[in-house]
Amino acid sequence: MRYRATLDESTARTGSPRAGVLLLNLGTPRAPSVPAIRSYLRVFLSDPRVVRLPRVLWWPILHGLILPLRPRRLAHAYAKIWSVEGSPLLVHSQRLADALRTRLAEIFHTEIPVALAMTYGEPSIAAALERLAADYVRHLLVVPLYPQYSDATTGASLDALFRALQRRRWLPALRTRLGYHDEPAYLRALADAVRAHWRAHGRGEHLLISFHGLPERSLTEGDPYYCFCHKTARLLAESLELAETQYTLAFQSRFGRAPWLKPYTDERVIELARAGVRRLDVICPGFAADCLETLEEVALRYDTLFRAHGGEALRYIPALNDHPNHVALLTELVGRELRDWLPEPPRAALPYTPPLECATPFFEEWLQTRSADVQDAPAPPARPKTKTPP
Repeated sequence: MRYRATLDESTARTGSPRAGVLLLNLGTPRAPSVPAIRSYLRVFLSDPRVVRLPRVLWWPILHGLILPLRPRRLAHAYAKIWSVEGSPLLVHSQRLADALRTRLAEIFHTEIPVALAMTYGEPSIAAALERLAADYVRHLLVVPLYPQYSDATTGASLDALFRALQRRRWLPALRTRLGYHDEPAYLRALADAVRAHWRAHGRGEHLLISFHGLPERSLTEGDPYYCFCHKTARLLAESLELAETQYTLAFQSRFGRAPWLKPYTDERVIELARAGVRRLDVICPGFAADCLETLEEVALRYDTLFRAHGGEALRYIPALNDHPNHVALLTELVGRELRDWLPEPPRAALPYTPPLECATPFFEEWLQTRSADVQDAPAPPARPKTKTPP
């Protein structure tokens, strides 16, 4: 294997080593055009963690049917949700990374580099590693932005990370965060998002909690994703004090003819409309940032489906995106993982009381520990007096 020798990597030896954070998301086409989407799908659907079929069977299907036909249909879907700034997934993810960088600096009184990379497409993981090396990052925390761990998302992102690291001679100390499906701060952020939606738009008659689907065999082969989704949905419903009849869990975005995790979201939307539900609220907790699957599939396509079968309105509750609660959640997770990699705070900064939204038990414990360390530190020994020569 040929290693890449770069100026950034060599000059990293001269700076003071720092801790840094790499956020990973799935990826997005560069533009809502057929060529850009085809290029993206070629890489995405070639990943063996995404499509677990023998290559001899999958390759003719991918190159003979999917890549020639599917990008044209997806181009119309992407055009409906593409903003002036670009892909919603990339825009929201970058804003989240920027907000996290700012918040970490406020909390820990030191700059902590934060980079964003996509598993497929741009910004690439290799480019993000270059930037972090240029910032003298020698201790790297990697946070895939998938609350519920899955082989097809978290696993694929870490595969791509390790492939990129294989091309670097000097590797950083590495930690990974493998999901946060039952973190209290995550569940509070979701519950707050639902309550804010209810205050602004009124409460719907039913809450549909929709997760991205996976082939059914992923469960039988050991992927914990299905179980994590059920736990998130149950804990969210408990936070909102919902009875079992007031919410439903379902799985969306199925692809191909093989059975996927059930129940299917589109079928549940039809069933709820036929059962007399007029206003249906939908939240998608598995998506950290809004994207094609939430903005086009759920908010637009499923709304049309719901109305066609007797419903009045399907109201999509946006993803956490770069909301302050999402930033506070990631600050908590990152701070917990980086605590022994961070330098001592300056004496003048202790004791320090963080703002309300970040005054979590972890930060209170961390700050008290640091304060105690400074207060209880033994005084330095006195210098021996030296006699002045005559």
